[in-house]
Amino acid sequence: MVRFPDLAFDEKLSEFAEDVIAGLSAQPRTLPCKYFYDARGSDLFEQITDLPEYYPTRTEIGILRAYARDICAALAPDSVLIEYGSGSSIKTEILLAAGDFAAYAPIDISPSALEGAAKRLRARFPSLRIEPIVADFVGEVVLPDALDGLPRTGFFPGSTIGNFSPPEARALLRRMARQLGPGARLVIGVDLRKSPDILVPAYDDAQGVTAAFNLNLLARLQNELDADVDIDGFAHRAVWNARDSRIEMHLVAKHPQSIVVAGHEFHFAADETIHTENSCKYGREDFDDLARSAGWRPLDLYADASNLFTVRLLEAL
Repeated sequence: MVRFPDLAFDEKLSEFAEDVIAGLSAQPRTLPCKYFYDARGSDLFEQITDLPEYYPTRTEIGILRAYARDICAALAPDSVLIEYGSGSSIKTEILLAAGDFAAYAPIDISPSALEGAAKRLRARFPSLRIEPIVADFVGEVVLPDALDGLPRTGFFPGSTIGNFSPPEARALLRRMARQLGPGARLVIGVDLRKSPDILVPAYDDAQGVTAAFNLNLLARLQNELDADVDIDGFAHRAVWNARDSRIEMHLVAKHPQSIVVAGHEFHFAADETIHTENSCKYGREDFDDLARSAGWRPLDLYADASNLFTVRLLEAL
């Protein structure tokens, strides 16, 4: 959690409220993308993954289906598969069906998502031990004692690594390496740099589903923090930042206005934005260099025929 020393936080405020106040007090203004995923946000994201413009999910699923047996052949038998930000665990099911795993430990901030995925997977894999963990994977995560002694494989699909700046991604990968231990494997989805003509529509679809997903952040402020906010006074914007090799999502004030939340008032000029998400895109060698600097050795790379997306296999040093 980011704390600003010049802000007086009420100890009764939730972490969500504190993060919102800190983000809206910053310049430029931000809101953490982890708060996209309440029940409505999760449903909207599932709709996004089915959109014709949004290539990452179907492309990664295609790669996993094509190469799951090859990936699993490189993993230690009877290992525990630890997934960071598991959500619905749909992609995980492909690996579980192809490999020899003793246990699966999904990590997610949503108890309902964990419960639904665990119920489905227990029905399909009745002999598999499933140990859901309610936590924010960005922090230090304590694994259940029942998993001690088992070889560990991390799973981080969806190009979620792209939501972090390169320094943040490096720090996260280092924490994963420490947690999983030397010799552990990490299967990670990495989106590749490509034409903005492909990238921008993937984050600003013609049906407006991604816009609704972004604007749902303001609905959460209104519904959960009793914020005074004109949701219709903001618009969704997705832009390609070529310098930093990333897609950025913003909420843009259509006119001068204010947001009042937890006793704090934030004034917005027309066209002022709230930066809600980054999605960094990598060249192949760029990500290998990042992984090495974070304590991982690249072992293999699996890609689709159009070179839109990759699934990487790494080993912790």
